[in-house]
Amino acid sequence: MCGMVGFAGFAGGVPEGTEDSSLNLKGMLEALSCRGPDASGVWTDGSAGLGHTRLAVVDPAGGRQPMVLERGSRGPLAVVFTGEIYNHAQLRAELDSFGRRFATRSDSEVVLHAIDAWGVNAPARLEGMFAYAAWEPVARRLTLARDRFGIKPLCYARMDDGVVFASEPKAVLEHPAVSARLDLEGLRELLLSAHPMVKTPGRSVFAGLREVAPATVVSMDPRGVRVSRYWSLTPAEHRDDLSTTVARVRQLLQDAVSGQMAADVPVSVLLSGGLDSSALAALARPGTSPLHTLTVDLGPRRSDGDAMGRDPDGPYAELMARHLRSTHRRVRLTAAGLSDPARRARVGRLRDALTLGDFDTSLLDLFGAVREHFKVTLAGDGADELFGGYRWFTPQAAASDTFPWATVLDRADLTRLLAPALAAALDLPGHRRELYRAACTEIEHLPGIPPEETALRRVSHLNLTRFLPCLLDRADRLSMGVGLEVRVPFLDHRLVEYVFNAPWRFKTFDGREKGLLRAAVADLLPPPVLERRKSPYPLVRDPAYRIALTSQVNRLLADGGPALDLLDTTAVRRLLLEADAESRFPREGLELVLDLDQWLRTYRPALTL
Repeated sequence: MCGMVGFAGFAGGVPEGTEDSSLNLKGMLEALSCRGPDASGVWTDGSAGLGHTRLAVVDPAGGRQPMVLERGSRGPLAVVFTGEIYNHAQLRAELDSFGRRFATRSDSEVVLHAIDAWGVNAPARLEGMFAYAAWEPVARRLTLARDRFGIKPLCYARMDDGVVFASEPKAVLEHPAVSARLDLEGLRELLLSAHPMVKTPGRSVFAGLREVAPATVVSMDPRGVRVSRYWSLTPAEHRDDLSTTVARVRQLLQDAVSGQMAADVPVSVLLSGGLDSSALAALARPGTSPLHTLTVDLGPRRSDGDAMGRDPDGPYAELMARHLRSTHRRVRLTAAGLSDPARRARVGRLRDALTLGDFDTSLLDLFGAVREHFKVTLAGDGADELFGGYRWFTPQAAASDTFPWATVLDRADLTRLLAPALAAALDLPGHRRELYRAACTEIEHLPGIPPEETALRRVSHLNLTRFLPCLLDRADRLSMGVGLEVRVPFLDHRLVEYVFNAPWRFKTFDGREKGLLRAAVADLLPPPVLERRKSPYPLVRDPAYRIALTSQVNRLLADGGPALDLLDTTAVRRLLLEADAESRFPREGLELVLDLDQWLRTYRPALTL
């Protein structure tokens, strides 16, 4: 797991502003130092430079990057890569049969040879989470590629004479040829990615900066830019009966967990005591001795309502840990720590986005506690989106003309806090409708599928392609912020393809959410854990958190800040009155005010609104 940066010129020289190549790369790499604390390296030629920071997980002694393959008259191939390739041993054997020879045991060298052997078709051969950049000086061709679900990030800024790229926007912005600019389109993306958590593939918050979309290859040379997708969620006829489907899901998940437990360093499991994480821990146990598990403790649950129906994780996690005889650690967090403005600022800087309040700060602290002992951990991301675990997987939500989670999580009605003229120009409700309709056009259906089945498959597709990317981006930035690699077995693409095409009646055959997953691991879990209702990642319920937020917003109103130019201060004061009432805690609104101000202070973008 690593961070990568670079630039390339397509006219025989480097992009304007890139004259001091090593200095530019150094500044960009420093912005990503947390992603790779173990090593760093750079490579330059007359028209390009690549940089890399490394978290050594596979072949710590080898695998240093950038890697360069000398190819005779075709010239060198230089590659930087981040992520993990779980089938690298099989690919190595195949490439070796072609006469290729390897100097290391690293998956990075396998990626290098795979790109040389298969070109733009290489990503389809890779199983895992990854992003890479490959530069061919003779052809002056840069190729950027990203894994199927966008687990690992990659973004770039085009210029007339070249391109600058990096794992994260903050590193691209360190290059002298790129500046931070925020226009209406970027502000829409900034707000909607947090409220109600909709991420648009390929878009970035910053004007002139794009992301490589998931499952996409972007190839650039003097002739122009070519963008191609190498994988998508496509419909296929499901011919297995229920019992066969349950057995197949079990085998696919076991294969994914076993493959992702492979590392040259110890691996842990995040254990909430819910179905998803408990399944992973149980499947990981046979190959791990001892099994190490961790859970977060945010203190006692309070009586204020919660649309997500959370209940405490602690008792279930402890029960599961005893059941597995794992070495278990409970990470206790406090309201004072989670509301600390300095910590909020750090989270915002790591994410390059608005935070999700203590939902983010607590995860950063959990990841920090994991990193004290481990470089790698498994997490259950993707299970709810795939197996239908959220409350919005219903025919009613599927029938709504919007992203289905907005019917439960309605975090989007925060435009009332924006200055009226800005809110009108943004038209967030209208923009969200456009995004929804565009997302729906990507979805394919088999003929003859009943309407309700079609609608629920649409919900699953939208969750996997628009909602899950927000969570994956959050997990990547916060884990890499402490130098931790998070692996997500539920997003093995073979498992996703199989479960996505299973009939919806199989997924809820027992009358409950995630019935198919529950049946697949029923023999592994104690009954209370197996039957536990869905309880998402917890939020702090200590009244001290409410008090801290209201105090900080009051201070912002008194002292001033850049966000106040974009906000309706009268509406913000009304929000504070709501926060003072005992019946409601408008945490999302208070957090939005503070996060927007902190984001503007951090990036100081030129505004073209």
